[in-house]
This record gives sequence, structure tokens and C-alpha cells, in this order.
Amino acid sequence: MSRLLYFAVLLLVSVGVNAQILTDRNELVATYGSGRFAPFWHTANKQGVNSEKSSSLYARLGVAGEHLFCNNHLALDWGADVVAGYNLVSTVFLQQAYLDVRWKRVNFSFGQKERWCDMKNPRLSTGALVESGNARPIPQIRFELPEYWDIPGLGGWFGIRGHIAYGWFTDEHWQKEFFAPSSVRTAGVRYHSKEGGVRFGNREKFPLTAEIGLQMVTQFAGSCYNSMNIPGIYSTSPARFKDYLLALIPLKGDSQYAGIDQANVAGNVLGSWKGAITWTDEDWKLGFYYDHVFEDHSQLFWEYGLWTEQLAGLELELKNFKWIRNVVLEYFNLKNQSGPVYHDSTKDLPDQISCVDNNYNHQRYAGWFNYGRMIGTPLCTSPVYNEDKLQICRNNRVEAFHFGIEGGVLIWLDYRLLLTYSNNWGTYAKPFVDIKKNVSGLVEFTFIPSKKRNWSIATSFAFDKGALYGNNYGAMVTLKRCGLYNLKK
Repeated sequence: MSRLLYFAVLLLVSVGVNAQILTDRNELVATYGSGRFAPFWHTANKQGVNSEKSSSLYARLGVAGEHLFCNNHLALDWGADVVAGYNLVSTVFLQQAYLDVRWKRVNFSFGQKERWCDMKNPRLSTGALVESGNARPIPQIRFELPEYWDIPGLGGWFGIRGHIAYGWFTDEHWQKEFFAPSSVRTAGVRYHSKEGGVRFGNREKFPLTAEIGLQMVTQFAGSCYNSMNIPGIYSTSPARFKDYLLALIPLKGDSQYAGIDQANVAGNVLGSWKGAITWTDEDWKLGFYYDHVFEDHSQLFWEYGLWTEQLAGLELELKNFKWIRNVVLEYFNLKNQSGPVYHDSTKDLPDQISCVDNNYNHQRYAGWFNYGRMIGTPLCTSPVYNEDKLQICRNNRVEAFHFGIEGGVLIWLDYRLLLTYSNNWGTYAKPFVDIKKNVSGLVEFTFIPSKKRNWSIATSFAFDKGALYGNNYGAMVTLKRCGLYNLKK
């Protein structure tokens, strides 16, 4: 019913509003490979559309509109994408359906919309630690300042941005069909996200700027089956107005919650600190960014060490050099998980030690997944790769080194290269017998006809080599068409 409602809203908007800008986005993608899975970089950070299976085929049809009213302060943006294919999460599914109402810098967003991580290059980075673009978008109602708003009276040297969102997970039927009967699964789970960020500096007056932000997300309410993958364990959490407030301000649950939520915080709570320092020159830009992930309150304020649970990256953008446009280097380290010891306060040993975080997993809600894919970093292995069909991240203790580069060989030919090396320890509860080493790479060439710039053909070759995913090799061909129409007249 919710999806039918989305379509109805979009239909009313498209009929009742004469959009000034209309865009159609069509895509045909074919993947073929050998090995147990499709190569990592043919599936990671694809908004959950691409399949982990070695071969797949799909067509994607989309349309989007933008309407600016006469004073240019109020605007309506809307869009919808439908995907149909073979070896996907479903034969046909709705990927996007959203309506955005913008008033000056404030945006109200309704529906299911693809969003990419900020402070990072979505084409070259491994992605943010909380929401990377690796899983399908979650339907939500969102109030946001998407761009920095300069505080009046400070000369543009200080800006703020942020968002508050509530939504719901829609994969409960898919979980029941895909995962084993004994696996943890959920139904009716709600979603909450909030973020605040500040910017120091004015690029028009001085090239150095700094940003810092905090994002927290929560899974709450709904029903949980087979907690800890033990058949028969069942619990529910309420979805009262009070529970939405508990998600907004993470607090302990009351008597209607399970014991773990009464002792800790209500629901599955995680988040990250994000920061960046950027020098912007006329011909180039150099930025350093840093993310730190935490579970509940553990490591929220780095009580077990600053340089742990992190993603550190460096990006160079060359604005006037066609051969190399962007270069990214990243270091990822989640192997510590705050530390290997957990101890609740007792009479004999009153010190509380809240380590062994088990990032992205949860006893009741399975973990931070949507349609079996990690919502956070794809470097921690998604449940869709589990051959026993249990919904759990079996590998979250990871250290990785990543390199990405893109540019243009000719005016009509672009390229992109990705290479990632990782050491993988599994989890503290079930460590791998030996460290699993893995190398994943991608080489992609995109042909853009000079006379038809709205068309493109991309061919990519990717591979995995190592014990984590096995040895996988694959090729992908992507045919895209994007038409832009001015319908103002």
C-alpha cells in the first residue's frame, strides 16, 4: 500500500505541476563472471541494485522532475525508478519514489530516495561507516539542511547543516524467504537517523576549511524472531510516540522492552563522528577526511583510544588535468572493536569495560542491514554472502588499504580504477582460523559519443583474489541514457 501511495503522489505531481526540468534516466546492465560470487567492486556501493551472484541482467527505468516557482524560493523535486531483471533481489522492484519540497535551504523529503555519503567521492571511496550507499534506500520522512547554511553576521566563516529522519524497513518478507528458518529476522522495524555538522572557514576568502559532524542511527520497534540465531526466541518492541522520542534521544527502554534494551539503550543504536580538512585552490583541491564509528555509547567519546574504529582518507582533485581528475587513498581499521574484553561492574571489580563491540551486529535486530546488505561500510561482509543463510555479519574485524583514481584518456573516453587489499579476522565470537586476505580490483572504461552526450557505454572488468570471497572474475557492460528537457514553455 505504501508503494501504491508513492506512485499516486508522483502521478499527481507530474500531472498537476508543469515541471521546468524533466529528466528521464534509463539503464541496461549485464554482468557475467566465474566464481562463487560477482566481484566485490561489481556489487559494493551500488545502492543495493546489483546482485552478488556471478551473472545478472537488469533494466532500470527512471524519471525525475524539478519545478521552481516564480520567486525561486519554493521548489518541488520528485522522481521514481523501477528495476526489472534476472538474479536480483526481486524480479521487479521499486528502487526510488520520492517527493522533495524545498523552501530556500530547508528540504522536506518524503519517500524512498538514493543518498550518498558526504565528505567522500562516491565513485572512488569505500564509503562512509554508517550509511555508504551499499544497500537499498530506506523509505523515510526527512527534514534537512542538506547544504551548509551560513550563520548571519559571521561573514560566511561559520555554517551548519543536518537532518532528522524517521522511516521503516520494508524487507521483512524478503528476509523470511531468503534466510534460513532459524535465522534472526525482523518485521515492522522502524528507522531513525539524525546528523549535525558545522563548517569553519570561507573558501571565497581563504582556501582552508574544516568540517566536523556527528551522525546517529537507530533500529527500533517491530518484532524480532530467533534472536542470536536460536529458534523460538521472540520479542516485540512498541512503536508509541514515546518510542520515537527514545530513538531521538537514546535512552533505556521501559518494561515493554526486552531485557537488553532496558539495561542498555532502546533499539539498535550506532553512529559515527565525521570530519574533514580541505584546501581548495584554483587548479586543485586536497582534502583529508576521518570517520570514527561507535556502538551504543561504547567509544562514543574515544574512551578506549582515539585511533581505532576508523576510516581515514586523502583525496586530490585536479581541475584542469584531464588525464587524472581525482585520486583517493584510504585506510580502514575495525579490527579492534574497542578491545577484546567486556566486563560489567561487580562488587569485586567495579570497573565497567564495554569493549567487544561486534560492530553492525545486534542480538535482537540481527544487524545494520537492509535486504541482506550492509548499510554501513561494504568492507564488513554482508549477510547475503553467508552460505548457511544466517542474517549476521561474520566478518567485521577488518583492516583495509584502498586506492581509487579516475580521469579521461580522450575527450570521449573516461576511466576508473579501484584496488582494495584487506586482512579479515571474522568476529570476536567466531574468529577465522587463519587471517583471510583479500584483494579486489576494478578497471572501467566509459565511452561517451561526442554527438550524443546523453548516451554512455561503460565496460568494466573486476576480480577478487583471496580466501574471503574466493577467486572471482567478471565483466560488466552498462548502457545509459539520460535525457534532460526544459518544459518551461
